[in-house]
Amino acid sequence: MTSAYERRYSHPAEDGRPGVLLFAHLKDVRDRIDMVVPEDTKTPDGMLLSGVIQRLALVHDVGKATTFFQQYIGESPGKPRYEKLRYHAPLGSLAAYYVLDETGHSTATCLAGFVAVAKHHGRLPNVVEYLFNRTARPDPEKWDPVKAQISDIHEHAPKLVTAIFQEATGDADAWQNFAKACVNDESLFTEIADHITTNGERPITDPSFLTDEFYGLLLECWGTLVLADKTSAAGAPQSSTVYDGTTPKTTTLAEYIDEIEDPNANPDGSQTERLNYFRSRARKDVLDSVSVFIESESNVATITLPTGMGKTLTGLNAALEIRDRTDRDRIVYALPFTSIIDQVGAEVQDIFDTDGTDGLLALHHHLSDTRFGYRDSDDDVSDLNDDIAGMLGESWRAGIMVTTFVQLFESLAGPRNTQSMKIPALRESVVVLDEPQSLPLDWWKLVPRLVAVLTEQYDATVISMTATQPELFSDSVSLVSDPEQYFSAAERVRYHLHDSVERFLQGDEQALEYDVAAAEIADVAASGESLLAICNTIDSARKLAEAVTDRIQSVSVAEQYFASLKSGSADPVEDTVRQIIQSPKQAFVHLSTRLRPTDRLALIRIIKKLRSAGYAVTAVTTQLVEAGVDISFENVYRDLAPVDSIVQAAGRCNRSFEHERGDVTVWWLAQPAAQTHTPAVAVYDLQGPSLTPVTAKALDSVRQGQTTLPGKSVARTAVQNYYDRLHTEKNVGKEAYSAYVDTADAESLGRLSLITQTKTVDVLICVTEADHELVSSLETAYEKYEFEEVKRLLTATKPLRVSIPIYRDDSPEADAVTSLRPLADREEESQIRVLSAETRAFENYFDRSTGFVVTDRTVEDRFL
Repeated sequence: MTSAYERRYSHPAEDGRPGVLLFAHLKDVRDRIDMVVPEDTKTPDGMLLSGVIQRLALVHDVGKATTFFQQYIGESPGKPRYEKLRYHAPLGSLAAYYVLDETGHSTATCLAGFVAVAKHHGRLPNVVEYLFNRTARPDPEKWDPVKAQISDIHEHAPKLVTAIFQEATGDADAWQNFAKACVNDESLFTEIADHITTNGERPITDPSFLTDEFYGLLLECWGTLVLADKTSAAGAPQSSTVYDGTTPKTTTLAEYIDEIEDPNANPDGSQTERLNYFRSRARKDVLDSVSVFIESESNVATITLPTGMGKTLTGLNAALEIRDRTDRDRIVYALPFTSIIDQVGAEVQDIFDTDGTDGLLALHHHLSDTRFGYRDSDDDVSDLNDDIAGMLGESWRAGIMVTTFVQLFESLAGPRNTQSMKIPALRESVVVLDEPQSLPLDWWKLVPRLVAVLTEQYDATVISMTATQPELFSDSVSLVSDPEQYFSAAERVRYHLHDSVERFLQGDEQALEYDVAAAEIADVAASGESLLAICNTIDSARKLAEAVTDRIQSVSVAEQYFASLKSGSADPVEDTVRQIIQSPKQAFVHLSTRLRPTDRLALIRIIKKLRSAGYAVTAVTTQLVEAGVDISFENVYRDLAPVDSIVQAAGRCNRSFEHERGDVTVWWLAQPAAQTHTPAVAVYDLQGPSLTPVTAKALDSVRQGQTTLPGKSVARTAVQNYYDRLHTEKNVGKEAYSAYVDTADAESLGRLSLITQTKTVDVLICVTEADHELVSSLETAYEKYEFEEVKRLLTATKPLRVSIPIYRDDSPEADAVTSLRPLADREEESQIRVLSAETRAFENYFDRSTGFVVTDRTVEDRFL
């Protein structure tokens, strides 16, 4: 090996680790590609994808061979003469195009490689604009830095780059030819520019390389390169075991389900027996349909089953069967809300007897600290350092990933650099979309386009699973042969249209006042029955909660929980349950996102335990309990909402057939004080397509003049009518979003979000001594500049944070949060404020029943 190899480093020596030689790094990144990309995977032009990305890996850092970069990292004396001469990605992108072109790849593949390497440390751009600006924009000096870099390398490290280019192309003269095409005649610059311009003056509107597959190809090349590069730089073991995860066994799940189901249940017996019979029958129905689905030409399946029919386990069982029979790699189980991820994750952990450290299961959402472990053998779970374990965890290498729609779809739609590392894991996966109707309507054209990337390019299988199946996927195959029989068998609720809804349907503007609504709730509570009232906004829920507690003798579940928490109870949940059951008063609980995430989850666990013990609970909440939260009440009241939301709310009523029929009442609540619109109008009519009129028509289509409606007619007929009207009358879904994929405008995609983008400030609320110690440790880490520890501890504080939307800088919310001290008193952390129970301000801003409070609430306060 020549001295040129020894003098060129990709990474400097630091923290006691030796520097990494450039060629060694390039080959290490190249060698990791086969561990991530299946060996027979082809690009749209029929070439091996692994070969494409391996070539990109070999040249992506070739710009680091300059003396300018070596001086920058301190591996050569002196400082770079010009700052821009140390940047290595521009030269690497040209090399990427060249080596792919020289090895017979299509123009689309060459340009995808160009952009992937150019942005391997950044985010993907609007490709057409980026290529034009990089290659064709009139600027006689735009290539001068790259030409200077090539000349420098040719003078100081010719043997190294000759070897690199020969490794990438098989041609010993490749470097020489590349250098000439850039420096001597600029023919390579002209060739690339010709793909994107008309007469060299403006971008082509519809360049020929921009095929339907281009965005998916670019995304995969970029994401795979980023994953291999980052894991190489971090020193992750170079072993396919590290990237493969642990495969959960289908038989383990099947045996678990067999234990909790009664295959001999009598369909003509009690409600519970009927439920068990049809639940078992539904699972068999779905599994029997897997063969038909696999033999079909579709890669999208649907499971449409009512609440209580065991969709979660049935869907997971179907996903594992499909994985086994089609040789897929992993399961990605995506849900709409973080509030139900831990519930699903805990059940899966229990089923497969895993603690999440063995690569079998990982949970990934914005509150989680996702880690990855792997097995060296059947019995040995090997440790990875925190950086690598976190990196692989967020790269979704586990056998089952439980995550959110946000993490899944925002990682396909213009992802950030770190998000891109998930992309390789999606190839040949089985993706379960649980409750897809919860996706924002604006995304209803984009999601099918992204699913097409998954299924048509990444050979993934998608299962869409819900009781209220939206019409998102036109070529899907139903795994449920006859959904109607299950909806008939599981008809466990009846719907009542309140007088206020009758007024709404007739165009009367008189909504239901809160004192009247509270009186009705108090009457139900006095009868000894449980009740859940779901409101559309935080303000509405708080006003209804105040009105209810004024009318009933109640014990606050949340206040009792916080008392147990503050006292240092070893198990605050069990302690709270015990205290509530012993109280002669009625249990009352309020839930919204103004409570800390950790407290919301605890309160839901308490509700479940109280209800399992037969104890009546009165609950007033926002929509956060609407999908997937396994709690059951005898009565559910739902403020006017889209029909699918009403049916989802009904899923919290008589969930396990505790009674012959549960009662779901739909009413129309008035606006809280000083607000202009009712919560239903504010949430569902002012933020996009007006949905309350569509809801009214859908309900009117099945009521036939009645105010009490059968459960099935609402869950099936009204829901279908609602979705039909959404498509025909509202044409929901933004065409422009889907067009961004077609035009490879990743920059515009990256500006989209499944979550309404509003300025927010996180308030970190410390209640217990452990909370204070955590914040103290975090602030100490800041003081000592221990930034890896800061990152870890910041993640650990997420369950203690409440996000407060700030609509105006002069709003009461803004005044409240800015009066709190910033975390670590650091300007860069000003978006995180600390509220401590040890300060006098705590009582002013924290209510133990409703969470973070602002005395003068604003009209815009509409968040869950």
